[in-house]
Amino acid sequence: MTESLLVENTQGAISIMTRLKKLGVTLSIDDFGTGYSSLGYLRRFPIDFLKVDRSFIRDVDKNPKDAAIVRAISALARSLGIGFVAEGVEEVGQAEYLGTCDCSERQGYLFGRPVPAEELPEAVSRFGMQATRVTA
Repeated sequence: MTESLLVENTQGAISIMTRLKKLGVTLSIDDFGTGYSSLGYLRRFPIDFLKVDRSFIRDVDKNPKDAAIVRAISALARSLGIGFVAEGVEEVGQAEYLGTCDCSERQGYLFGRPVPAEELPEAVSRFGMQATRVTA
């Protein structure tokens, strides 16, 4: 769910999100840290993950300011009891750095390219895992 969607109709978004949570759907705020970011969302919306924008991940292992932002978002997510997803992980150094930040989930080309839904179980099995959840 993008932040712009939340801004356009906050009450409607809360209502829909609450119904989805009751159905067992996991929710995340995509591209957290860009656009319309508001810390107020974190206490109002029933979210499960902060999904950090790839623009902060690109140089996280080389740029101290990006690293500081990622560490701060990770600490915020951890203190709120929600997951932290890094998107756009393309290099081993990025993945290793994120491991030091308690990043609960990482996604990006380092792990695989996008595949059609029907090919997902086979693609995931190559990593010796089972597909249990898909985040978009």
